[in-house]
Amino acid sequence: MTCEDAMHDHDDHDHHDNHFPDMQARVKALETVLTQKGLIDPAAIDAIVETYETKIGPRNGARVVAKAWSEPDFADWLSRDATAAIASLGYSGRQGEHMRAVFNTPETHNLVVCTLCSCYPWAVLGLPPVWYKAPPYRSRAVIDPRGVLEEFGLTLPHTKKIRVWDSTAELRYIVIPERPEGTEGLDQDALTDLVPRDSMIGTGLAKPVGAGR
Repeated sequence: MTCEDAMHDHDDHDHHDNHFPDMQARVKALETVLTQKGLIDPAAIDAIVETYETKIGPRNGARVVAKAWSEPDFADWLSRDATAAIASLGYSGRQGEHMRAVFNTPETHNLVVCTLCSCYPWAVLGLPPVWYKAPPYRSRAVIDPRGVLEEFGLTLPHTKKIRVWDSTAELRYIVIPERPEGTEGLDQDALTDLVPRDSMIGTGLAKPVGAGR
């Protein structure tokens, strides 16, 4: 589906995320009490959460992308049955039972959103970033995807089509970004380092050669 005719079939959508504001309030209250008692350091907690959001969790998805870049047979399997292909690498479980991989091309860029709540493939991308769950992103990604991408620092040619994919509890997505130029001689570990989390959501691109982690 495109951003113009995005399908929002959420009749059977799992509303499990709708209680998060209340849960977050409870967690914040508990954090405040523990901080006041000197039992935890908020800065340390923030650092741990940031690590799981941007490094440890998304590393699984980055390995999926690197394998797809370097092994055509795996890329073909991923395009036909992403759930099975990803599970073959050991990445499966709740929030990632039903997956679809969408591939960026020179003509098309893919962007993932969940317009109703915040469905997200935890098994391959780790913890969802705060902005992914925020109402402004969830609404504007469909209405003005090009403008949203520009706010992330990603300006695409107007000749490139943007397709917006709406995640549900039944189906979640991973974007396979285009492989950077000059990476033909890199092994999968090196390729993995070029795949940041945002490139697998569609709000960013793969890193150029030499950028590293």
